[in-house]
Amino acid sequence: MRSLLILGASGDLTGRLLFPGLARLLATGRHAGLSVTGAGAEDWSEDQWSERVHEATEDALPDATPEGREELDRVRRESRYEQLDVTAPGELARALGKLEAPVAVYFALPPHITEKACDALAPGDLPPGTRFVLEKPFGTSEASAAALNETLRALLPEQQIHRVDHFLGKGTVLNILGLRFANNFLEPVWNRDHIEKVEVFFDEDLALEGRAGYYDRAGALRDMIQSHLLHVMAILAMDAPAKLNERDLRDQISAVLRAARIEEPFTETTRRARYTAGRIGDRQVPDYTEEPGVDPSRGTETLAEVTVTLASWRWAGVPFILRSGKAIGMKRKEAVITFKPVPHLPEGFVGVDEPNRLRIGFGPDVLQLDVDVNGPGDILSLNRVTLNAELHATDLLPYGEVLDGVLNGDPLLSVRGDTAESCWRVVEPVLNAWAAGKVPMDTYPAGSLGPSDWATSSPTEDGTGNGLQGPENAGDA
Repeated sequence: MRSLLILGASGDLTGRLLFPGLARLLATGRHAGLSVTGAGAEDWSEDQWSERVHEATEDALPDATPEGREELDRVRRESRYEQLDVTAPGELARALGKLEAPVAVYFALPPHITEKACDALAPGDLPPGTRFVLEKPFGTSEASAAALNETLRALLPEQQIHRVDHFLGKGTVLNILGLRFANNFLEPVWNRDHIEKVEVFFDEDLALEGRAGYYDRAGALRDMIQSHLLHVMAILAMDAPAKLNERDLRDQISAVLRAARIEEPFTETTRRARYTAGRIGDRQVPDYTEEPGVDPSRGTETLAEVTVTLASWRWAGVPFILRSGKAIGMKRKEAVITFKPVPHLPEGFVGVDEPNRLRIGFGPDVLQLDVDVNGPGDILSLNRVTLNAELHATDLLPYGEVLDGVLNGDPLLSVRGDTAESCWRVVEPVLNAWAAGKVPMDTYPAGSLGPSDWATSSPTEDGTGNGLQGPENAGDA
């Protein structure tokens, strides 16, 4: 690609995540000569934009290669910003016409603004080879996602549409796939006969952090479970693809999501809660309803949990429990696979025989296997030990991996259009039930592990409630 146009460049996402990811990518020396332009609704001066670019790229400079340092210095000098109303007819087309083709257009915008921006474009407005990069959540409902897909198909081929999920970086996905499909001892037990349940957690200790404009209209179910955790579930549950190419891999992911359901009654298969005032570390956190910009009448949840079932031979009867929350006392960013107990334990053993658990942590990617072994001391006494392994760590930040795929024209980890619609189909009945008040809103103090009567809020064996920790910047902006 010759040009990158970032829409919504004056927003939090660009400064906090997107530009630092781009800087780390350019620091490796890849994608030399890329022209970077920012556009936003705010009337920013040249000095304001320069300050943003310099601050967001500063951390990448010390580890840059000589070629990468040269690229970063060039982008810091040459990058430009312009005020732009992307929803006004002809405005985005005009901005695209000034850039050297091919152009990657990154929509760092709320979903409804992205939809309006795409509606304002015509196929002739796009330079040859244009690629679109759209942030999740993709659309605001199944119907809006389908309508946006139709609009996009009229503008670009599917191969040039990147619906990105920065939560699943390339390294994370390949680590899960390598674990699952390169180890023969796992495949025979990776099914309903041997697995009791699968849990995917994304609990973070961050509260609202000034993001009410987006988050209060989204909530935890839309923000994380619909947007990210369903995709994690699909990769954990999928059958082996023939090849690691975008078609085979995305076909398998799509097959899992087509089989996914959240069964009624939703009072038993879903839970929602909202944090009240509390303390996280040395920070005092106000009640969510008193956070600046929050409308209490919306009934926005800050912690969501759903139990998904898969209508498939492999997984029939196995609950997939997906949970994500804010202002939780301990970060927990992992998948936990709990195996069924052994059918018979010979008499004579003492101690607690607990189910084996396999834990896959997200960013840093780590692996833990909990097993029962003999001793020490009494050789007949069973004790729990944990086998640990560090998985491959990428040299890029999550958004750097996203941009690398986009700029290389590799849609392997982009979300295909039908998959985006499937994710909404799974959660939309729940959202409707919650909006109608059919599922009660629980509460939990900020800094706690969640509502005390939720099983997933119980402390782990070490008494901390803490699982494997993920990256500070993995959540949505």
